[in-house]
Amino acid sequence: MLEKAEQSIYPSFAPLGYRNVMGPNGKRVVEPDPDVAPIITQVFQWYGTGECSISEVTDRAQAAGLVSRGSKKSVSKSNIHVLLRKRFYTGYFDWNGKTYKGSHEPLVSIALFDCVQDILDGRFLAKPKADKHEFAFSGLVNCGHCGCALVAEKKKGKYVYYHCTGNKGKCPEPYAREEALEECFADLLKGLIFDDEVMDWVVDALHQSHADQKKFKEEAIARLRLEQTRLQNRLDKLYEDRLDGFIEPAFFQRKTQEWRQSQARIAEQIAQYEDANREYFKDGVRLLELSKKAYFLFKKQNSHEKRRLLNFVCSNSTWKDRSLTATFRQPFDTIAVANTAWQRQKAAGATSSDLRPIWLRR
Repeated sequence: MLEKAEQSIYPSFAPLGYRNVMGPNGKRVVEPDPDVAPIITQVFQWYGTGECSISEVTDRAQAAGLVSRGSKKSVSKSNIHVLLRKRFYTGYFDWNGKTYKGSHEPLVSIALFDCVQDILDGRFLAKPKADKHEFAFSGLVNCGHCGCALVAEKKKGKYVYYHCTGNKGKCPEPYAREEALEECFADLLKGLIFDDEVMDWVVDALHQSHADQKKFKEEAIARLRLEQTRLQNRLDKLYEDRLDGFIEPAFFQRKTQEWRQSQARIAEQIAQYEDANREYFKDGVRLLELSKKAYFLFKKQNSHEKRRLLNFVCSNSTWKDRSLTATFRQPFDTIAVANTAWQRQKAAGATSSDLRPIWLRR
C-alpha cells in the first residue's frame, strides 16, 4: 500500500465523488464519478463563499441529490463536514502521515480547499455583536471630528438618528437623521452610473484584454507543466534507484519530500492561472454591471442589503459637519474617475469615438 502511495496511486477505496475502476494497464485506478463529482465541487464552492453554514450546504447538497455511499441515504451535516476536510479532492492525498500527489483528477483547486479550511477553522468568523435593531449604516461611518464610530438609536419608536459615541470626550457633531446619511450615500453611488454605450465599449475592451491575458496564462501554464513533468521524471528515476539499492532510504525520503513539495506549489500556481482564465472576463462584466446598477439597488434595498452593498463598494466613510466623505474601493474608484471624466467630455460634445483615451488607459 505504501508502494502504491509512492507511485501516486491512492491505496484505498475512493471517497464520495470518485469511483475505483480498472485502468487500461490492468491496475485499479480512481476516476471522478460523473454523477456525483459536480455536486462535490459545488459543495466546496458554496461553503467557500463564507456565506453558507454547514447546515445550509447540507440542505443544498441533499436537494442536488447527494447521498451517502452504501446506505443511499441523503448526506448528513457530519458527512459534509468530513467531506470538506478531505485533501483528496485537490488531487493530493494523505497517507500514513505524509501527503502525496495523486494521479487522480482534482475536483477543487488548492486555493479553494485552503479557503474552506480557513473558514472551518474559524479564522474568518469574528462575529460582531448583534444590534437590537438593524440599522443601515452601523459600523460603516466614523466621526470626522474625533474618529470614533457613529452609532444609531431610535427616537419615538420610529425615527433613526446617528451620533458619535464620544469615547474620546465630548464631540461637537450633532445628531444626524438616517435619511440624511442615506441621501449622501445615494449621491455618492450616482457617480458610478455610466451609459449603455460605455458598457458595450468596455465589455468589448475586456474581450480583447481577456484574449491577451489568456495567451499569457496559457504560456505560463505550459512552462509550469514542463517543470512538473521534469520533477515527475526525477521522482520516477529516484524510485527506480531506490528499488535497485543505489541510494539510501534517508536520501530517498528527503529528495522525494522536497520534489513533491515543489510539485504541490506548481500545481497550485497552475490552478490559480486556470481559475483566472475562467473568471477574468466574467468577473469584469459582473463588476461593471454592479457599478452601473449600484445606485438603483441601494434605493430599493432593505437596511441589511444597503450595508452589504456599501461595504463592498465603499471604505473610509466619515461624517463631519453634516457632510459625508467616502472612498470607493478598487475597482470602483477607477470607474468613478473615468466616468466623471467621460461625463465632462460628453457634456462638451464628445462622441463614442472619444471613449478609448478615457476608459482604456484606466
